[in-house]
Amino acid sequence: MDGAVFIGTVWSLLPPILAIVLALITKEVYSSLFLGVAVGALMYSGFHPWESFVTFFDVMKSSMNLNILIFDVLLGMIIVLMAKSGGSGAYGRWAGERIKSKKSASLATMGLGILIFVDDYFNCLTVGSVMRPVTDRYKISRAKLAYIIDATAAPVCIIAPISSWAAAVNSYVPENAGITGFQLFLSTIPYNLYALLTLAMVFYICVTGWDFGLMKIHEKNAEKGDLFTSGKEEFEQLKEEEGHHKGKVIDLVLPVAMLIISAVGAMIYTGYQDGAQDIVNAFAGCDAETSLIFATTVTILFMLLLYLPRKVISFKGFMDSMAEGFKLMVPAVTILIFAWSLKGIGDLLGIASFVEGMVGNQMAANMLVPMIMFCVAIFLAFSTGTSWGTFAILVPIVVALFENGNLEMMIISVSAVLAGAVCGDHVSPISDTTVMSSAGAQSNHINHVSTQMQYAMVVGGVCIVGYLLAGLIQVWWIVLGISLALLLAVLSVMRYLTKKQ
Repeated sequence: MDGAVFIGTVWSLLPPILAIVLALITKEVYSSLFLGVAVGALMYSGFHPWESFVTFFDVMKSSMNLNILIFDVLLGMIIVLMAKSGGSGAYGRWAGERIKSKKSASLATMGLGILIFVDDYFNCLTVGSVMRPVTDRYKISRAKLAYIIDATAAPVCIIAPISSWAAAVNSYVPENAGITGFQLFLSTIPYNLYALLTLAMVFYICVTGWDFGLMKIHEKNAEKGDLFTSGKEEFEQLKEEEGHHKGKVIDLVLPVAMLIISAVGAMIYTGYQDGAQDIVNAFAGCDAETSLIFATTVTILFMLLLYLPRKVISFKGFMDSMAEGFKLMVPAVTILIFAWSLKGIGDLLGIASFVEGMVGNQMAANMLVPMIMFCVAIFLAFSTGTSWGTFAILVPIVVALFENGNLEMMIISVSAVLAGAVCGDHVSPISDTTVMSSAGAQSNHINHVSTQMQYAMVVGGVCIVGYLLAGLIQVWWIVLGISLALLLAVLSVMRYLTKKQ
């Protein structure tokens, strides 16, 4: 059988959909992703056994992002060192004296997530490692922590002009668009309904303490002392060494500060190396992955100088943390490798060309374009597990659609693509950002996906109405105001109905 019959057709969606459905049904993500990649390799090779085997591992090798894996392992080592030194425990005790309630702990987690807007991977793992001791103290479930982290990672990055996401969007805008990529990105921010409404919903959930659906079950279990509900065995509890009593709050705060300062500094430096003339363009053209690896390396060396002279940790314990950090990140690394491989198989099978053809047939009515692009972006990001890949496919299509046409509609439609990509990323079990949020919170991955999916669907539903209005009105403050009011109304009604049950 010739594998070409599957390329660029609706059959190209089978591997990712199979992996997602199996993961949600079985609650076991590793085998689900493996089967998705394997089925894709069989389809591409025309079900030839040896060719399928070769394709499987060729795709895995070519799809793997070694820089991100190195960053994960180094950040895992930092997390272990913070625990072994007693810094995490000291910070938990210090914060516990100042953060007096579950609401304050939730809002502090959200606030830190908003502050770390430079990169979503960096955000997910850093916020998780810093706030986990505090949220544990106030019995916030790991699924809830993962949701707060994830909902303030990509949504913040996609509306932050100085971030790796802004740089990515900037690079996908064609030169003949009639507007620079950075100007287009800035213009999309007030129309990025999913990002803005998700932040509003997180704030509402944190302030009211109200939960619904599966998250409510996790929160009830957390009140009884079970922070995990299921999946606790995935995470080895980090043990502090004998010197942990010497650990202080500075043993956590100073390394985190060093991590942030060195990451931002490296991003600016690599941007200037690439020819940038100012800080904004430096961020837009930075090498984010190399900068993050540099930052984690510098932070580990800083921790060596901070911990060893004060004997809060032994040299052997320090070096052992490298292997322990790797072990801590094995679940996330495994899922990432399979998720990247699944995206690689999707590229071979031509998901992009299938979606391009599908989108091209849906552009009859201009006022419906934003809503259509939002839904298509959700579908594509959900199926492939990548926001950036969705940007790369759909942004040039939208720009070409409105070339020499309605600039405001181009901006709204690109905003819809960016918003839909983040929404699809949030509800996809194979998304790397979702995996990172699970790892940062040390939550079972499927627990996080299944709880966040229900919350994201509420915001996504409101956004569909919002983008219908945007196509008609084309005034950002009216569209955003109505959408925000609608979201608050929906949440208030849901809260009232769930309280009556």
